Parts: sequence; structure tokens; C-alpha cells
Amino acid sequence: MLERFHNFNPGPAALPKSVLNEVAQAVYGTEGGTSILTVSHRSPEYEEIHFSAQKKILHLMELPHEEYDVLFLQGGASQQFAMLPMNFLRLGQTADYINTGYWSKRAIDEAKLYGNVNVAASYKNSGYFHIPEQFSFNPDARYVHLTTNNTIEGTQWNGIPDTKDVPLVVDASSDFLAIQRDFSRFALVYAGAQKNVGSAGVTIVVARKSFLETSVSEDVARIFFYKTHSENKSLYNTPAVFEIFVVSKMLEWIELQGGLLAIEDKNRHKAQIVYGVLDEFPAIYEPAVKEAKDRSVMNVTFRLRQGLEKDFLAGTEKRQMIGLAGHRSVGGIRASLYNGLPLESAQALAEYMQEFARLNS
Repeated sequence: MLERFHNFNPGPAALPKSVLNEVAQAVYGTEGGTSILTVSHRSPEYEEIHFSAQKKILHLMELPHEEYDVLFLQGGASQQFAMLPMNFLRLGQTADYINTGYWSKRAIDEAKLYGNVNVAASYKNSGYFHIPEQFSFNPDARYVHLTTNNTIEGTQWNGIPDTKDVPLVVDASSDFLAIQRDFSRFALVYAGAQKNVGSAGVTIVVARKSFLETSVSEDVARIFFYKTHSENKSLYNTPAVFEIFVVSKMLEWIELQGGLLAIEDKNRHKAQIVYGVLDEFPAIYEPAVKEAKDRSVMNVTFRLRQGLEKDFLAGTEKRQMIGLAGHRSVGGIRASLYNGLPLESAQALAEYMQEFARLNS
């Protein structure tokens, strides 16, 4: 059996060993005898996986199925950047966007192709290392959009702003089902599965049915129309069968851990271990996000003083720690602590960081 690495990759990210074992077995054959890679998406066997996963998502989010739909789409969050305004924004209309980093800026750029964008808040000038606290919302906006966790910068929303009667839409790609939130506040949530709830290739959209009814149908290709997928139960085209199966196994695993409150406790514990070392050795480590209230539980970003980053990364490779180099746009170090990363990996990283700091102090 292959030796497991400490996988800090930002996505596709680590999956629990038990989930990997179940998925590996299903590749050779499920209970029905057919490989999950070749099962028909119209078969009763797959439909049970498909609809059960949708129900589990709503159960974990504490949302009623009478009011919310779960869609399994493709194209990642990047497709959602375009699909959202394509469905809800037209020339002459305005949407509010909160700019907290690289990915929210990408969403803003796509929305500008379809209507007016009011940037309700931005920390661009300070390097995006803070979460905004003051906003200039447009009461007539079609919706407000924000990114709940910023993977590159290492910030995360702890409190969600009050948008009054304007629907709130969130890109939750990097903390979806990793922390507990009041999901009933959101009109639409979208997330690529490959960080906390599965493997790359399926995008999860959870939408309030009444919000979908406000979408604009003219000039929208059917494949990019949310209501097409809602009305066809995410079976309008061949779904990402294998990836949805992986999601179903991750949902079962989350339930076995005790649900979102338990998962959040574990994730916060992992993050505290790593942040604790950063704050213990300020002469060696420089956290990208200084204020604890703005720090991401999912992505711990930092630099090393004294030009020690290459030496630090060389040491992680020797210890079979992978995925710790920062995003190519900012450099530095990034430790991604998603659901599937075991506590032991966070502890191993913290121990190495302490050892490295003492050797270089």
C-alpha cells in the first residue's frame, strides 16, 4: 500500500482514508456489481446515490427541501461566476459585489459583462488581508455576492453582513460544509466540491426555489439556466457520476463525525495549532492576516522572514508534506486545512515549524 503524505494541497484536497477506501472499492464494483465509473446515470442504483446526496446536503445545512433545491453542475466556481449574472442580471440592472480577493475579483469581472456592478466594499489597496466591516449596498440591487473564504489571501468571513431584502449569494467553494453557518440567510450558495466535500469535477449549488423563480430566461442557453437543472433534478445532461458518488461518501463521513458543528470544532482546532506557532515565533514567521477575527480556518497563509522560504519548503518535502507553496500570484506559504486533512497532519506541520524556528532563531 502506498504511504500517505501530509496533503496540504489547496484543491483538489485531501480525502479521509476511509472515504478513499470506499471509493477505490466502488471503482471495481458497487453492490450492484457495476463499477461506479460505468454505471448508468438513469439506473436505480445511481439515482439512489444522486437523490440521497441531495437530501444529505440539505439535512446538514438544516434547510427544508420544500424551499431549497440542490443542483449538481459542472464547470467549477468559475462557471458560476458567469452563470449567476447570466440568470439574474441584465443591462440597466445592478448587482452588489464585495471584493475580498482574487476569486471575488474574477466573479466581478464576469458580472460586468451582463449588467452594472456596484463594489459594495473592498480591501484591494491593503492587499485583501482584512474582511470589510463597512458597506455601500444598493437597495435596488438584484443580489449581493460575497466569497465566504479567500483561499489565496487567507481570510474568512465570521459574521455575514445584513443585506436587508436583497438576496445574498455566496461563493462558498473553500469552506462549504466545513463550518456551521445560518444557511437560511443565503438565496444561493455555490461551491466546487474538491476542497471539503469531494473530488474535482462537480459543482454544488444550493438555491432557494423562490429566488430561482426571479431568474431571467430570455437569451440564456438551456444548459446555463438554473431552472433547467432544477426542473430536471440535475439530470438534464449526464451528471458527474463518479464525483457525485465521492460527494455522497464524504457526506456520510461528515455525518459520522457529528455533523457541521463537530467538523467545525475539528477544523478550528487544526487551524489554532498552526496559527499558534506563527504567533509564537514572530521573528521567523509573518502571518499574512494579522487580525485573528479575519483569519481563515481553511487556509493559513504566511511568509518567512530572513529569506528562509526555500529552506522551509525543502524541509517539508523531506517530511512528506505536500502542497505548502503559496498561490503563484502571491507566493509565500499556504497550509490548507480542509475537512479531509487529519489532525495528525496539522500537528506534524506545527512540530516542524517549531523545530525550524528554533534552528533559525
